[in-house]
Amino acid sequence: MDRLQAMEIFTRVVESKSFSKAADMLDLPRGTVSNLIRSLEEHVGVRLLNRTTRSVNVTEDGALYYERCVRILAEISDAESSLSNKRSSPTGTVRVDTSGTIARTLLIPALGQFYRAYPHINVRLGLSDRNIDMIQDGVDCVIRMGSLEESSLVARRIGNARMVVCASPAYLEEYGTPATLEDLAQHRAVNYVSSSTGRTFPFEFLKNPKDLNAPETITVQMESLLAVNDGSAYIAAGVEGYGIIQPSRFMVTELLAQGHLREILTDYRCPSTPLSILYPHRQNLNSRIRAFTEWVTDLAHAHPDLRT
Repeated sequence: MDRLQAMEIFTRVVESKSFSKAADMLDLPRGTVSNLIRSLEEHVGVRLLNRTTRSVNVTEDGALYYERCVRILAEISDAESSLSNKRSSPTGTVRVDTSGTIARTLLIPALGQFYRAYPHINVRLGLSDRNIDMIQDGVDCVIRMGSLEESSLVARRIGNARMVVCASPAYLEEYGTPATLEDLAQHRAVNYVSSSTGRTFPFEFLKNPKDLNAPETITVQMESLLAVNDGSAYIAAGVEGYGIIQPSRFMVTELLAQGHLREILTDYRCPSTPLSILYPHRQNLNSRIRAFTEWVTDLAHAHPDLRT
């Protein structure tokens, strides 16, 4: 039995609470995972996991062993990094969860740079606009827009996204171009629905944008025929003329340049929204997570619509 491999598998099973999920994360057959856990329990002489047909839970002894395994595996990873070239040339897979719009407009066009710098790192992109359980879903880091909820995760702000109000030329031709916030009462929006609360987000504008200490926000709730909970669908609905939208500018730069969307209400400034990367604290020592995090941070800092 490879004890280090068994310890890595054991930590994945504990975190995901599933033999099948752990096997998928590690690209191993489920039978291999089960056999190695059984061999590990025989080696240490105690039951580490309680198994039922529906769930897998760590025992009291297993919880203590898990904490030791996490520390040992982190120390080994750091030792290997310091004694080899791994810190400058890390290897392995980084599992990233983000929205489809962030992936399509920010990450995917620039991934060629990342692969040239880190040719031995594989990136797995999971796309969602919802909050996920990073540990149970086997995700290494998450990139999200907006204010963050309190959690035990390490959160690092990597940018502030400029917002823009826009609509399709077809919509503006049919309904006219609003010149003031009061004019919005005569228009309709494509509303964006929060995946966590089910509420629609209002449009937001800065009443006193020059006052950096107290920039008061004006909210405008607009009527809509269409509401969506996905960023890509939100932008596509705006392009199709279903209503006015207020997306992050970096997500619609090309559409504005190509004339598929037109910026409106340019006399009013919109508040920016934070862009952050989150990861579990213990993975801060992982060289490939560190490499990906630094790359995404540099990518955001270099973007004119994301600079902090």
